[in-house]
Amino acid sequence: MKLSKFKFNLPDELIALHPAPNRDESRLMVVHRKSGDIEHKIFKDLIEYFDDKDTFIFNDTLVFPARLYGNKEKTGAKIEVFLLRELNEDLRLWDVLVDPARKIRIGNKLYFGEDDSMVAEVIDNTTSRGRTLRFLYDGPHDEFKAALYALGEMPIPNYINREVVPEDTDRYQTIFAKNEGAVIAPAAGLHFSRELMKRLEIKGCEFAFITIHSGLGNFRDIDVEDLTKHKMDSEQVFIGPEAVNIVNKAKDNNKQICAVGTSVIRATESTVTTGGHLKEFEGWTNKFIFPPYDFSVASSLITNFHLPLSTMLMQTTAFGGYDLIMDAYKKAIEEKYRFGAYGDAMLII
Repeated sequence: MKLSKFKFNLPDELIALHPAPNRDESRLMVVHRKSGDIEHKIFKDLIEYFDDKDTFIFNDTLVFPARLYGNKEKTGAKIEVFLLRELNEDLRLWDVLVDPARKIRIGNKLYFGEDDSMVAEVIDNTTSRGRTLRFLYDGPHDEFKAALYALGEMPIPNYINREVVPEDTDRYQTIFAKNEGAVIAPAAGLHFSRELMKRLEIKGCEFAFITIHSGLGNFRDIDVEDLTKHKMDSEQVFIGPEAVNIVNKAKDNNKQICAVGTSVIRATESTVTTGGHLKEFEGWTNKFIFPPYDFSVASSLITNFHLPLSTMLMQTTAFGGYDLIMDAYKKAIEEKYRFGAYGDAMLII
């Protein structure tokens, strides 16, 4: 499979800059794999396609305010710092990206906040853009984290070409977000409201929660035409015994298992037994899924409409079938569906 097969013309005006007024009222395209039929619905209509003991797998990662703006010592140059992950609590070490990278060297100090209340020192250059920062902060770790996050903003993707606004704090986060660590929201999960979750629960649906701390590797440009040569960034995954029991019981009883988002697909396919059952896992995955691929766990998928050439689009076509999904994307553009993290959704069944 070649990279160029995932190129299509997406009008800029179809990239959603804001979420739908209500989480569960975005549009929903339903794609039937066996018949090839396509239906146009509202997201909360998805309840029509699930029955008692059908199971949803959700990603309960919590997005943290990862984007900070600081100033370089002496020159005062404005530097964007994107927090990726905390490396050491005691030493206040963080793995970060900086932009513009060319201005930052080992030993440079960066100042954050209106009163320069937070100071960090560059102690390592790991890649052309990546750095390790040591934050110079005396005080308890919880106090440090609170002060650091107070300086940050929600890391909405760069293709959402606008300033971060207060609504992003709530809406670029799922209602079941629990375990901190992601810099990308699991977009498919953003459509679920408390009301819809309750209605699914009343209908008898089961919910399994796993954690995948989605990283910027999902947005990194692929620079090879042959997809077998692309290396995905690793993401941290936690799959506990409760989720394993819920999913495997559904599988043994031939119930529908719906993966909510491509992050869930990656995680479950990284931790499956030869018999097609989910197993407990705590670690990292860099699994890259593209067509053709045989899935072992999920029987349906909820996902957003993704941008051209993205790894999420490749995973979606692997699940739904390349020709069918690319045809559905043509229809989505004709029908003016909204694309991206704040856009509309697709249910593949």
